[in-house]
Amino acid sequence: MGTPEFAVAPLNALLNAQYNIVAVVTMPDKPIGRGHKVQQSPVKTFAQQHNIPVLQPNNLKDPIFLEQLKQYNADIQVVVAFRMLPQAVWDMPKHGTINLHASLLPQYRGAAPINWAIINGETQTGVTTFRLKHEIDTGDIILQQQIDILPQDNAQTLHDKLMKIGAELTVKTIATIQNNNNYTAIPQNENIPLKNAPKIFKETCKINFNKSCLEIHNFIRGLSPYPSAWFQYCDNKQNNIVVKVFESTLEITQHNLTNGTIITDNKKTLKIATQDGFIHIKSLQLPNKKRMECQELLRGFKFEPNTITI
Repeated sequence: MGTPEFAVAPLNALLNAQYNIVAVVTMPDKPIGRGHKVQQSPVKTFAQQHNIPVLQPNNLKDPIFLEQLKQYNADIQVVVAFRMLPQAVWDMPKHGTINLHASLLPQYRGAAPINWAIINGETQTGVTTFRLKHEIDTGDIILQQQIDILPQDNAQTLHDKLMKIGAELTVKTIATIQNNNNYTAIPQNENIPLKNAPKIFKETCKINFNKSCLEIHNFIRGLSPYPSAWFQYCDNKQNNIVVKVFESTLEITQHNLTNGTIITDNKKTLKIATQDGFIHIKSLQLPNKKRMECQELLRGFKFEPNTITI
């Protein structure tokens, strides 16, 4: 059970390990973009390429769907980046349901663990497999694997690393359950301060230049390339322009400027004042334009120096 690319890798790994995937459950196809072209999930595309039956229920409690699922008589269900399941679904197989989550639980429960780990400046994260139960991401832990978050990592590079080790851990988890009925799943530690990973919305992604350079830099890379951090700029025609930022460096120094002040030579450099210095914008995107390196963009677009982001 899964939807995005992150869920394809464990599915592929299980197939390569010769496990019999009797069916895939994924989200219904939906219209995307201005043209409302109907798009199917990466998991569905992969399943069809490998002749695996696909179920796409709108309602996971629908009796017709539950009966279809029951007919497959699965030994175990694997959930990766999917929806919250009712007990009628996760309690159905003989060996229950396991979930792969892209954090070291109990830290970063929620929809966006990769993004929030980088935004919060973590230097380590990992993947966890656990038993599903009612409360989201709270089930007993089966296996975990830790990796470092490198200074140059962004949400995409970390996603790709975790996807690879998550696929391997999923296979290892299934083998553990298959070969050892006496394995011990460990309850999550609820007696420590927990950091959550709630879903990210566009409003969440606006850069606050009143914060420190490091906080803003981590925020940018934690949202790069998607959904992307952004700020708003008012040009000399009073147009408010949303500028997406994908890559930055930081300059920690004292200054007397208002936070959010744009400093640029309109040739090579674009930097914005923060609480303790400047964020240098290295890669960005204007509305209806492609992503560009700063120097390339400044050849055709000029910022008004000393204006303040809004």
